[in-house]
Amino acid sequence: MSYIIAYVILRDMVKTESECERAEGMKEQVRLAVIGLGLIGLRHAEAIRKSPDLLLEAIVEPSDAGRAFAAESGARHYAELSQLFENETLDGIVLATPTPLHLEQGLAAVRAGCALLIEKPITVEAQDAYTLTREADRLNVPILVGHHRRHNGMVKAAKQAIVDGAIGDIRAIQATCWFYKPDYYFDTAPWRKKKGAGPISVNLVHDIDLLRHFCGDVTTVQALSLPSRRGFENEDLATAVLQFTSGAIATISVSDSIVAPWSWELTARENMAYPATSESCYLIGGSEGGLSLPDLRVWRHENEPDWWTPITSCNLTCSMRDPLEVQLAHFRQVILGEEQPLVSGWEGLKSLEVVEAVASSAETGQIVDLSVADSAPHDIRRHL
Repeated sequence: MSYIIAYVILRDMVKTESECERAEGMKEQVRLAVIGLGLIGLRHAEAIRKSPDLLLEAIVEPSDAGRAFAAESGARHYAELSQLFENETLDGIVLATPTPLHLEQGLAAVRAGCALLIEKPITVEAQDAYTLTREADRLNVPILVGHHRRHNGMVKAAKQAIVDGAIGDIRAIQATCWFYKPDYYFDTAPWRKKKGAGPISVNLVHDIDLLRHFCGDVTTVQALSLPSRRGFENEDLATAVLQFTSGAIATISVSDSIVAPWSWELTARENMAYPATSESCYLIGGSEGGLSLPDLRVWRHENEPDWWTPITSCNLTCSMRDPLEVQLAHFRQVILGEEQPLVSGWEGLKSLEVVEAVASSAETGQIVDLSVADSAPHDIRRHL
C-alpha cells in the first residue's frame, strides 16, 4: 500500500512540476501587436510568429492585405490604433508606421503602458523624440529604438574586438552608403521626392547610429550636399565629417543615386531582397590595427606598427542569426525587466540629433556644435 501511495504522490509531483513549467513558459511569452504592415512591419510580424516566446496578438493596418495577413496568422485585426487599445491588453507593440506618425502613436502606446519597439528614426525631429522619451520615462515604460544593425552578429563581433583592443584606439572611420534607388521607388510614394525626405534623413540614421556605437558621442558636424539630379526637392548626395568626444574622426558619404556595391544593404547580407557583394562599406582605422566591415577582417603589422614591416589579416567569426529576430528576443527581455534597452529612446534621440546636424550643416555651410546636447537635448543645434 505504501508503494502505491508513494507512486501516486510521485506521479502527482511530476505532473505538478510539469504543469508549473508549462505555466511558467506561458507566463514568459509576451503578447505583441505590430502597427503598420509595410516592408519592415511584415518582417517583424513574421519574426514574431517564428518565436516560441512571442505571441502575435494583433495587427493594426488599414489595408486589405493587413486584414488578410492577420486572418492567416491568427491575429486580431484593427484598422486604427485606438481600436487596439480599446480591445486588447498587451505587453508591447512594434511600431513600424511612417516616421511622421511615430510621435502621436508612440505617445499613445506608452500612455497605454505598452513597452515600445519603435522603428528608426525614432521621430522626424529631435524635439519630438525628446517629448516621447521624456513621457516614457515619466511613466516608466521602456522604449527600444529599432536600430537593428546593433543586434547583427557582425556588429557585435566588431564592437567586442574594439573593446578588447584588437586595433588599439579608433582614430578614424570611413563609411560609404552608396546605392541607386530606381525611379519607381519614388513614383510609388511621391513624399520621397519632397524636401526632408532625401538620403540624409531616410538612410543616414542607420549608419550614424553604428558610428556612435563604435566611437561614442559626436561633438561637431560639418557637411556638404548636392541637389537631386532627378529634379526632386531633396538632396541625393551628402558627405559629412564627424568629430567624437574620443577624438576620433569619421567621414561618411551617402547617396541614393550612385551605382556602387559599397553600402550596408549590399554587403551585410541582412536582407535577401538585396543582391549580395563581397565588398565592405566601413573601414575603421586604429592606432594598432585596422578593421573592415562587414567582412570582419582585422589588419595588423606582425610585430609592431611599422609600415615597412609585413602586414597580415585575419577574419573574425560571428553569429549569422537574423538581427531582427535577435532584436525581438532582446525586446522580450526588456519587457520582462531582465535587460535594459540596447538602443534606448535617448540613444535614438542622440543619433537623430546628429542627422539633423548633418542636414543643417549641409544647408548653411557651417559647423554644427553638438556639445550642448547634454544640457539641453531639446535644443541641440548651435552654429560655430
